[in-house]
Amino acid sequence: MISEKQDIRLLELQDIEIFVEKIGEKKFRAKQVFEWLWNKNVNTFSEMKNVPKELIAELENSFLLEHLTIQDQQTSSDGTIKFALKTKDDCLIESVLIPTDTRATICVSTQTGCSLNCKFCATAKIKSPKNLTAGEIYDQIFLLSKFSEEHLNKKLTNIVYMGMGEPLLNYENTLTSIKHVNNSFGFSPSRITVSTAGIIKKIKQLADDETKFNLAISLHSANDKKRNYLMPINKTNNLKSLAEALKYYNKKTNNRITIEYLLLKDINDSTNDAKELALFCKNFPCKINIIEYNPVKGISFSKALVSKQNEFVSCLKNKNIIVNVRNSRGSDINAACGQLANIIKKRKSVQ
Repeated sequence: MISEKQDIRLLELQDIEIFVEKIGEKKFRAKQVFEWLWNKNVNTFSEMKNVPKELIAELENSFLLEHLTIQDQQTSSDGTIKFALKTKDDCLIESVLIPTDTRATICVSTQTGCSLNCKFCATAKIKSPKNLTAGEIYDQIFLLSKFSEEHLNKKLTNIVYMGMGEPLLNYENTLTSIKHVNNSFGFSPSRITVSTAGIIKKIKQLADDETKFNLAISLHSANDKKRNYLMPINKTNNLKSLAEALKYYNKKTNNRITIEYLLLKDINDSTNDAKELALFCKNFPCKINIIEYNPVKGISFSKALVSKQNEFVSCLKNKNIIVNVRNSRGSDINAACGQLANIIKKRKSVQ
């Protein structure tokens, strides 16, 4: 028996098997419990209908079963929905559901804030972030997917780990949550994207772990001086080292990399910036997503002019690079890229 209660969703199947056998139950009961925890995401042990009452009592005596709860939600004029979710220790995080005619995408958070201090990002204002557990990350996907099906009649099509926090600073929980999504939803890794500011040793670990999901890099400048200013992580993970890590990643996984580039007026939007970006991207197969800047209170950057954006994109395309321009979704409710900072205030739970 375990002497102190812990969240059962911190355990792997093998751990639960050891527990059930230790208390005299058959080993197969562990798989039943595990499926209730993840595939059906039950809120209480008593909901496990095919599990003996004696085992349920042992589970209740030995473990906690913690879940995120929906605290509030806001809907944008473009249909994007932002959810405020509360953790068991009363932290708020934000997740976003982005429906279109053909897709339903969920933007997932992996931390309660972010320590990387990117100059353009609202989440950086939330200091001393904590890592979310695999269960807390998974809950966001389960709850928003359920909402999409029940209220929008749309099945989940894509998941992007681009919300609050740096996923690769919460490496194990991020990958464990993806494993549970793949198993529970039957979800293809090709429809999951993990975005990182460029944690070099963790990118190499992704390669060594032979991960199958898509990798996106928040680059925003291919000039070390500018990137040092915009993204202080570059001071210890510079562009040369990052390019080497991405070449290693591509060689090991054969996955094409997505480069995310936020266009900021008079900062990184010149033709010369585009040329530097093109040179960086020659190191490995990739595509570039150009992202519009979304205003953040207290941050003085502004969106690049349309004419500058068109010149920038044309320069890249002339060098035979795949480029997509991503229009902002949900900016009127602070749900767009770089805007997640718990603007929704805590109110009575709506779940």
